[in-house]
Order: sequence, then structure tokens, then C-alpha cells
Amino acid sequence: MNKNKDNLKTNIADGWVVTTRFDADGNVISSEAGKQQSGGEQESKPALASYIDHTLLKANATSEQIIKLCNEAKQFHFASVCVNPMHVSLCAELLRDSGVKVGTVVGFPLGANKTETKVFETQKALQDGANEIDMVMNIGALKSGNYSLVSREISDIVRTAHQQNALVKVILETSLLNEEEKIIASLLAVQAGADYVKTSTGFSSAGATVEDVALMRRVVGKEIGVKAAGGIRSLADAKKMISAGATRLGASAGVEIVSGLKSEKDY
Repeated sequence: MNKNKDNLKTNIADGWVVTTRFDADGNVISSEAGKQQSGGEQESKPALASYIDHTLLKANATSEQIIKLCNEAKQFHFASVCVNPMHVSLCAELLRDSGVKVGTVVGFPLGANKTETKVFETQKALQDGANEIDMVMNIGALKSGNYSLVSREISDIVRTAHQQNALVKVILETSLLNEEEKIIASLLAVQAGADYVKTSTGFSSAGATVEDVALMRRVVGKEIGVKAAGGIRSLADAKKMISAGATRLGASAGVEIVSGLKSEKDY
């Protein structure tokens, strides 16, 4: 993040430009969006299992199911597990020294919590052993044009997480946004220092689409990762998302996806 006082960072994609001003300490002063020109690129691909955040976010998930999730993540060498905050401590213990990261969600699933609440959630998750934070953006603020609030919130959570060397993925909930809003949200996440933009919670009206993943990748270029989540249930689904530019996949069907690899040689 650029920390020089009054210095502007500008990202341009698909005709939209987002400009964020930071103060000397890296805090967001303001963010604006407007129409200009376009850009974007694509990333390289590692092994399929390393894309997958093995996910269980159901309200009725039991400790036994979480233990099973972690055992599967170790067996198949997934990138991480993604669980609700109450399960982070258990996962951190089970996955210690395994190479599998522990991810959790913040402001989930609506994104409508106060920023202070989301920051506290992040702090507590890090204390409990989380390595990755999937935060839901303030969707209503974005749609109201309050880009400074969106940017400050992401920046505050990024700063909190990065102090503990944890990654931040910003969930846009693309099914609730129009194309312009998806572009602006992606650019705000880049400028606020996020490590990934993510399509969906999996709890809204729709999940990831190839079109949204491709748009997000085009917008963020090589700067950050793109996570597709929601409705990815097969190897075919996974391959489409990766081809569109996803570098992480949030899926509860991770085992089924990787098992389908036995008859597929592409990844």
C-alpha cells in the first residue's frame, strides 16, 4: 500500500477507474470511482488440490464434521479449510504443521456489520489460529456509492490481518451487484491491499459464475488472487473457474472434485 501523504493510487479496468487517497499512516482518506479506460491479465496454474479451500459453513456443522473436514484436507493436500469462527481453534490444533491453512469468515454472510465488529472478529480469529480471513464487503455501502467506507473497512481488516501474516479475501457477493459495481468493488479491494477478491458467500441468491470470475480477473490483473465460491460441485465446474482466472476455489465438494481428477489429465 502507498503510504505517502496525499498520494493517489489509481486502478483502471473495463473503462472504470477507482482512485483512493491514503494518509501518511496508510489510512484511507477517500475513494472515488469514475469511467475511463481498461486493462487486465491472467495468472498461472498450480496443482488442482492447492486451489481448494475445503469448506463447511453450515449453521448445524458438528465438531465431528469439522474433524472429518480437517482430515480430508490433510489427506488431499487442500490449500485450506474454511469454517465458521467457532471452529477455528479446533482446526488450528488439528492442522498444525500439516501445511493446510485455517480460514474463517468475517461479517458473514451479509457484510452489514459495523467495521469495528468485523475488525474484532478478525482479531479474535487470528488469536484462535486463523491464517486466512474471508470478509464480506459492506454491500449496501458500495451500492450507495459510499466507496470510502468500503475502502476503509477493507483496509482496516487487511492491516489487522497482515500484522499477523494472514491473508484477506474480500467477498463481493457478485449476485447482488451489477457489472460496474463488480469492477469498482474489485478495484477498491486491490487498493486497500487485499490478497484476493472472492465471488460469493454461497448463502445469497447465486454463487460463482465463469463470467464473474473472468471479469474479476480482468479487473485485478496479476495484482491479487481471485477466489470462486458457491455452486462449484464437480471437476468440470472447477476447471471452468480456473480457466476463467480463479486461483482459489471455495467448495464443500473438494473431495469429489479431486476424486474426479482420476479420469482427467488437464490439472
